[in-house]
Amino acid sequence: SSSEEDERSPSPAAGAAAEQRREERLRRFRELHMKRYEACKLNSQEVVEEDKRLKLPPNWEAKKARLEWELKVQEKKKECAARGEDYERVKLLEISAEDAERWERKKKKKNPDLGFSDYAAAQLRQYQRLTRQIKPDLEQYEKLKEQYGEALYPTSDSLLHGTHVPSKEGVDRMVADLEKQIEKREKYSRRRPYNDDADIDYINERNAKFNQKAERFYGKYTAEIKQNLERGTAV
Repeated sequence: SSSEEDERSPSPAAGAAAEQRREERLRRFRELHMKRYEACKLNSQEVVEEDKRLKLPPNWEAKKARLEWELKVQEKKKECAARGEDYERVKLLEISAEDAERWERKKKKKNPDLGFSDYAAAQLRQYQRLTRQIKPDLEQYEKLKEQYGEALYPTSDSLLHGTHVPSKEGVDRMVADLEKQIEKREKYSRRRPYNDDADIDYINERNAKFNQKAERFYGKYTAEIKQNLERGTAV
C-alpha cells in the first residue's frame, strides 16, 4: 500500500538531518586532526628547544641574566650621560632602604679573609694583594719599548743580571709596601699554647686540660688549700 511505501522511504527532512550529522562529524574530525597536528608540531619544537638547553653550559641562565643586566646598566649610563646626570647618584636614588640594608648585611657576612690554612694559600693571597696594587705606567712602558726594542721581552737565552736598574719611584713604592707589611704584622701575635712561666702540674696533654677545667670550676674554692700546700703549712 502507499502508506507502507511512505514509511519505508526516508523523508526529505530525515535525510537532511542525517547529512547534517555527517557534516558535523566530518568537521569535528578535521578539528581533531588539526589539533593533533598542532600538538605534534609543538612537541617537536619543545624537543628541539630542550636539546638546545641541554647543550648549553650549566650556568648559562645565570650568565644570560648577568649579560642582560649589564646591557641595561650600559643603556642607563648612556641615558644619564645624555642628560648630564651622574649614574651613581641616579642608581642610589632608585635603591630602596630595605634593599640597601639587605645588601649591607650580605657584605658584613662575607669575610674575604679566610685566615691561615697553609703557606701556599697565604703566599697566593699575598701575591694577589700585591698585583691588585700594581698600576702600570704606559708612558714609561712605551719609552722602554723604544729604548730596548726586542730586548725588552727576554727569552731563556737572555742575560738579565745587572741589566735592569729600578726607578726611584719603584723603590719608594716597594719600601712603602714593606713598611705597611711590618706595621700590619706588629698588630698580630702568635697565640702560644703553653705559658712558659706557669708551673708544670701535669704529666701529659690530657692531664693539662683536666687541670685547666678543674681550676676554672673549683679554683676559687681550693686557692687557700693550694697556698698552704705550697708554704708547707697544710694541716
